[in-house]
Amino acid sequence: MIGTIIKKAGYKWRKARVVLTSNDPEYKAKVGAIQTILSQLKTTEVFFSIDEYGPSAVKKKGGRKRIAPGEVYTVPQRQASKGFLIISGALELSRNQVTHFYSKKKNTEEMVKMMDRLLAEYSDCTTIYVSWDAASCHISKELFTEIKRRNADGGRHPIVKTAPLPAGAQFLNIIESVFSGMSRAIIHNSNYPSVEAAQQAIDTYFAARNESFRKHPKKAGGKIWGAERVSNEFRESNNCKDPLYR
Repeated sequence: MIGTIIKKAGYKWRKARVVLTSNDPEYKAKVGAIQTILSQLKTTEVFFSIDEYGPSAVKKKGGRKRIAPGEVYTVPQRQASKGFLIISGALELSRNQVTHFYSKKKNTEEMVKMMDRLLAEYSDCTTIYVSWDAASCHISKELFTEIKRRNADGGRHPIVKTAPLPAGAQFLNIIESVFSGMSRAIIHNSNYPSVEAAQQAIDTYFAARNESFRKHPKKAGGKIWGAERVSNEFRESNNCKDPLYR
């Protein structure tokens, strides 16, 4: 009788849904600042979402794949790594273009290298906004010293401004979605013979992705990068970081 009454009242069993959270007391202010920048972004300004992928070991990788009847798909639990790679990447939001290179470590020196590459690649712009999470190499004193030094360089380069993400909010970093899509397409179900072979496949993926968005800036579907889990836009409801494909 009690069970019938509860059911008629509309009560149902539901599993708790894990929601995205950040413990940063300035969460709303930082998100609001980024939203304001993006809503007022000029044609001479560019906004970059920056992060690193890896380190990822180069070895036979598992994943979901379609197999023939009777075929057994296995991946050795223990296997020797052929090396590792770390990708330092920057996604320009308005043009949907990825700039990347390979690093040996995640440190301030690599972030300065990324900044210099973006300054050279987008030298025709007036302002470059860089947005990243609260990792130590993204908020070091040395990095901000280098940013100030370049901004004081007599106007030879675009001005660099930072738009930091809230602490503990990696899910808002849009390039995470691009890395997840790349991982699904290139890393999972792979067995590259060397680090160089893996890098060549990644380079080809990003080159094809960039070329497609140059030709069709509003069309992302129908290609392998359709595996990107969310749209490439800054929204609080976007969980850009896919734990299954990182």
